[in-house]
Amino acid sequence: MSRNGSYTPHYVSFSPYLAYFPFVNFEHIFDQLEIATEPFAVCELRGNCDLNMGHDVNVSLHYILTGEGALMFPGGSTIEIAPGSLVLVPALQSHTLRSYGISSDPVLKCDPADLKLDHLLKTDGHDDGNQQVTALCSHIQVGLRGAVDVIDLIRVPIVEQIGTQSPLHSTLRQFLKELSNPGLGSRAMIRALLTQCVIEMLRNRLMHNDGGLRWMAALRDPSVWNALCAMLDRPGEPHTVESLAHTVGMSRSTFAERFTAAYGSGPIELLRDLRMRRASKLLSESELPVKRIAQMVGFNSRTAFSRVFEQRTGQSPTAYRRDSQIRE
Repeated sequence: MSRNGSYTPHYVSFSPYLAYFPFVNFEHIFDQLEIATEPFAVCELRGNCDLNMGHDVNVSLHYILTGEGALMFPGGSTIEIAPGSLVLVPALQSHTLRSYGISSDPVLKCDPADLKLDHLLKTDGHDDGNQQVTALCSHIQVGLRGAVDVIDLIRVPIVEQIGTQSPLHSTLRQFLKELSNPGLGSRAMIRALLTQCVIEMLRNRLMHNDGGLRWMAALRDPSVWNALCAMLDRPGEPHTVESLAHTVGMSRSTFAERFTAAYGSGPIELLRDLRMRRASKLLSESELPVKRIAQMVGFNSRTAFSRVFEQRTGQSPTAYRRDSQIRE
């Protein structure tokens, strides 16, 4: 923990976790990752101000180019950010980007990814005294083995600080050059560079025993993986611990024990989160009635669905849909 109760990643040189799950066991997982991103936005926060990200339907990726500040989370937890900070925020986790700037009358603006960034490149990513936080923000989707959105299994933010000695430093510099001067093939190049960043970030966090990647350990157990696939692909079905155990040919007690040991929580807790994430996507991306969406994610009652959804996001389904349309 840093000052004011802020969260700071803890780095260690050796991890018992890796001794138990050697690198070779993850090699096939990285081979089969399918990574997709939505176009980046460049966000500038001038002065001492906040940008509320809300309960985003997708996993958010933030890369800090200039300035100092924090990502603020409900309950008072924070992640300090500075140039080179790369942060993955789980889906539906409300957060706010804060600038520590001291100038008066702060101005907040967001520009599309084709914004010319030459002034940032010339200063090597450091602010020139304006106390401004500039960030590249995007959404990320990761598929694996035919299952979509496995990145939704991330439960806590994943943080990486990209210094000049980091393998990602040159990659991100090339990334910025493609953004600042888009040309033939830039979209494909940006996608390839971003894929490299995400893979490097994931494997580095595995090396440092990051608890947010417990789900990757779960992929080593075929029984647990098959149960995860059933919930990822069909969250609306009436899954129970018994039915999932039957699907993978195990007793209820053995399955529950192995699932919790691999993933860090019980299957029904995970299923509830996956249902809310699927519901949030349907609310933001379709015009389906709330009652129909409730049925699609496994609820027989709109009232029961609305109660659980509001507990998870802080908003009713109707309010969430309205705010999603405003953000778009």
